[in-house]
Amino acid sequence: MDYFSSKVAASQLKRWPKYTIAAGRRHTVGLKSDGTVIASGDNKYGQCDVTDWCDMIAITAGNVHMAANTGNAHTIGLKSDGTVKAVGWNKHGQCNVDSWRDMISVAAGWCHTVGLQADGTVVAVGRNNADECNVSSWRDMVAVTAGDWHTAGLQSDGTVIASGNNRYGQCHVDGWRTIVEVSAGYLHTVGLKSDGMVVAAGLNKHGQGEVSHWRSIVGIAAGSYHTIGLKSDGTVEAVGLNEYGQCNVSDWHDIVAIAAGCAHTLGLKSDGTLVAVGDNAYGQCDVNGWHCIQLPGN
Repeated sequence: MDYFSSKVAASQLKRWPKYTIAAGRRHTVGLKSDGTVIASGDNKYGQCDVTDWCDMIAITAGNVHMAANTGNAHTIGLKSDGTVKAVGWNKHGQCNVDSWRDMISVAAGWCHTVGLQADGTVVAVGRNNADECNVSSWRDMVAVTAGDWHTAGLQSDGTVIASGNNRYGQCHVDGWRTIVEVSAGYLHTVGLKSDGMVVAAGLNKHGQGEVSHWRSIVGIAAGSYHTIGLKSDGTVEAVGLNEYGQCNVSDWHDIVAIAAGCAHTLGLKSDGTLVAVGDNAYGQCDVNGWHCIQLPGN
């Protein structure tokens, strides 16, 4: 069954702020169909303290690179009234979003958070050592994504802009065209084109950028060192580091949304349940009992 055609994906993603599953460094978050939120995994900084959230329409989880001394994380939720909630690690002010209004989408990096406003402008809070929060001049945006130290934004004309750390060329997206979705990983950036093909920029040490052969893709997600692609038939592609089995998705089917964490991968099935593979040291893949997760576009 084709859940989306590429043409439908192009039109939907440009007006589609509803991200209903999110994978962080060591935790997983899900938005339920009643607007409440569920989480599992590491809760050292309170990043899973979302049980009192309600009226949510989108969620995102702060991601981080795989170094053993990391794991600090935060969780962001977008409410139906355009305000934003945040819990978790806030050393750099990445959770200082209480004053945000008129938001239609949010994205969480490691130490920063990005918000897309209804007028197409972008705001950001948190660490700005690499200029990852220098987004105040962006205009006519329809989507945003946050990597470890960089931020990327999709404009309404299908082009992409980026700011922040560019050591590996992860911000070299100026030539991208006809893009309908963008996802930022640790040190790489991935773009989905309207024809169902995928482009990538940045670090490719583990093959996480080897996506040029993908076809009929309708959704993408970038983790630390791996990249996931959702196909129109509900199956999933994966490339990159597979140390924890985070790319073992070849048997998945009936998938309608995906998310990539540091070293784990999530798939939302058409019946509102979740599947997960990869690192489960903190229970971030313990989602077998989850149900009634909000389907994208609903």
